[in-house]
Amino acid sequence: MNPIRTVLAAVVQWFDSDYGSEDAAVARTRADKLDFGRCGAFVLLHGGCLGVIWVGWSWTAVAVAVALYLVRMFAITGFYHRYFSHRTFQTSRFMQFVFAVVGSASAQRGPLWWAAHHRAHHQHSDSEADTHSPRQHGFWWAHLGWITSPRNFPTDYQRVKDLAKYPELVFLNRFDALVPLLLAAALYGSGAWLAHYHPALGTSGAQLLVWGVISTVVLFHCTCFINSLAHVFGRQRYQTGDTSRNSLLLALITLGEGWHNNHHHYMHSTRQGFYWWEIDLTYYGLKALSWTGLIWHLRDVPAEVLSEGRRATPA
Repeated sequence: MNPIRTVLAAVVQWFDSDYGSEDAAVARTRADKLDFGRCGAFVLLHGGCLGVIWVGWSWTAVAVAVALYLVRMFAITGFYHRYFSHRTFQTSRFMQFVFAVVGSASAQRGPLWWAAHHRAHHQHSDSEADTHSPRQHGFWWAHLGWITSPRNFPTDYQRVKDLAKYPELVFLNRFDALVPLLLAAALYGSGAWLAHYHPALGTSGAQLLVWGVISTVVLFHCTCFINSLAHVFGRQRYQTGDTSRNSLLLALITLGEGWHNNHHHYMHSTRQGFYWWEIDLTYYGLKALSWTGLIWHLRDVPAEVLSEGRRATPA
């Protein structure tokens, strides 16, 4: 492929993730390298945060950014992770789609891509085949670099056959930039409306858009901390054969994902904070949703797993 077609294909893939993608199994045979087309997207996203120099801040913009962080982090942890990746509870097809849309607003690729990579991570945790292991590849590659590598770009639909049978999920996965772009437009439009009708709030379309970008970048790095920092920082209750660790700090900023060693020991539970003192805000939210009937059959932690944890001496 000539250089011009290569660049054009990379641009198209920003909007259609399956365009020109090779088979995931073939892609995994290639060596890791930085894809500058993908790096460019990250540079633009992070560069957008600098817009705050010109648009400033307001309590309205900060409140919107915090709300977006919390809602989308809950969507990532509760649905991309605990539902799509591990199927730790059940829901209807309609609500499955709604949850996928909210998760897609996080700009962390589509639900099938996310789930396929996470399932592979559990299968190969901290081995050479683990694409984001700090032990194997270093902290920064585990945190961010692996996402820019062409070998990790295609969706491995073979790993998510249970999800790939739903065409609406495949559509969201393929056109994973659609929902983030719609969110950006909604933020700009809402800010412009507030500036016109409620000028006392001191915000604008550009300001809400920039603070939405800031929220997205912070959300992205806090999510990636579970791939990187949660395998470096914290304590191990269970001997899982990998470097997964438990951390209250990471649990607080990721709504419960910081109990990573618990999760690697028993991934089938909806709850990752196994004991009452392990704060797991995502689980509390999912439990509340179960009372409405929107989700059901939340899977609990087996008694023997809890007993084993009480006997264990954290490293």
